[in-house]
Amino acid sequence: MQLVPRRSAIPAELLAGIVVALGIIPEAIAFSIVAGVDPQVGLFGSICILIVVALLGGRPGMVSACTAGVALLMGGLVQSHGLTHLLAACILAGIFQIIWGLLRLAKQMRFVPRAVTVGFVNSIGVLIFQAQLPQMGFGRLGSATPSKLVGVEAVSWPLVWALVALGLVIIYGLPRLTRLVPATLVAIVTISVIAEVWQLPVPRVGDLGDLPSRLPVFVIPSVFGSFDTLGIILPTALAISLVGLLQSFLTANVVEDLVDEDADYEAEARAQGIANITAGLFGGMAGAGMIGQTVINIESGGRHRLSTLTAGLGLLILVISLSGWLARIPMAALVAVMIMVSISTVNWDSFLKVRKIPKSDTAVMLLTLLLAVLTRNLAIAVLVGVALAGILFTRKVAKVISVDAIWLEDDYLYYTVRGQLFFVSTVYFLAGFKKHVHPARVSIDMANAHVWDQTGMRALDQVIRKLTRAGSTVEVLNLNQESRDLFDRISETPEFVLGARCAVPASSEVQA
Repeated sequence: MQLVPRRSAIPAELLAGIVVALGIIPEAIAFSIVAGVDPQVGLFGSICILIVVALLGGRPGMVSACTAGVALLMGGLVQSHGLTHLLAACILAGIFQIIWGLLRLAKQMRFVPRAVTVGFVNSIGVLIFQAQLPQMGFGRLGSATPSKLVGVEAVSWPLVWALVALGLVIIYGLPRLTRLVPATLVAIVTISVIAEVWQLPVPRVGDLGDLPSRLPVFVIPSVFGSFDTLGIILPTALAISLVGLLQSFLTANVVEDLVDEDADYEAEARAQGIANITAGLFGGMAGAGMIGQTVINIESGGRHRLSTLTAGLGLLILVISLSGWLARIPMAALVAVMIMVSISTVNWDSFLKVRKIPKSDTAVMLLTLLLAVLTRNLAIAVLVGVALAGILFTRKVAKVISVDAIWLEDDYLYYTVRGQLFFVSTVYFLAGFKKHVHPARVSIDMANAHVWDQTGMRALDQVIRKLTRAGSTVEVLNLNQESRDLFDRISETPEFVLGARCAVPASSEVQA
């Protein structure tokens, strides 16, 4: 695809890119704090990811940078082994994502149930909010990232709370008056001016670590390639690769709905992988698709690659030229932004409409949410959620199977099986046969049934063996070809019990 399909789109694309760049600055800094690294790590990562995905991504107009969901996975590794191991994990995660793209994992991720996706999104919102508590003086309170208030001796926490409240008022109030400028940017500038004019004793971004004053430098992490290091970074890298792709595919799906165009999910996976590798090699953290910034980009007129490329280059210029000012931003301003992000991330309908949603879906959503919050590992939460959703679904399908019995003659019992026979439904299947009735002849009609696995076939075998041992002559009718092939491979019942296809007896043939 071309960067710009037509010349008339250039102004809107450039403007959208600038708006996105301004919006990403506070989020990238805030996500760096969530991950426990210096702000420049998140900023460099966002720059690299924006530029690479703009050129190689499978969905033009989609914004990718450092995200909360990915940042939340990094705190433990940073705390225990430091930044170098994190950069190596980001590179390895990128390699995994390229592999997932080549293996067409996107098609498999489309099978993730909506209940799991909603629980995943809700957990990100909760964890983002939890990560802000230390910055407001409430201690760690479940956050894996400790508060680093370096260089601030006497913090006035009531002032911090007041500035956070002011920021939220601006963020939610300004859009009702005008949308020409990002409300988050206005909130940050306003709070920064107030803090500077009155020299308020509140923590600043510069207290938390270094901000970039030069271009990022290409460096291969010194620990990358060591087998000892591989064992340390592998769990985090796998989690980043899977959670990052899930977020990116969710974002691409949002763009599909907005612009009514299909996305290339495999290309997007490969682009995200290359972007995360690039970010790690230039001292930045990994990222993924950003739903919020993507919607802002689309609504601002950014439909093509030029908008996201402009965002990446614009972010680079802004960060290098304004690093001194960025260091003076009060943390309260970023906390207000992140609280807004957490509130907008949560799918509130999943709670407000809980009575209308199937109980099984609510259970899956809540389990995914609780596991993510308790373990702070979104990948494990998603996998367990998918497993539970699968179990609940199979239980529903299992109850669909039915076995009906009719007597065609005094010594001829005809069973009709309907439904899916597999490991969960075997209990209901076996219960449908008369345990203590053994006529001379028994037919089992499988025309409206399908045997899916070894457990289902063993159940059919069990019925045949019991009836045969009791003296009945048993035949299985109308078994479809796939089920018959499975029968031939693993059944312990002699093949002569399989009858040819025949018509189901009419009701007039039924005898009492």
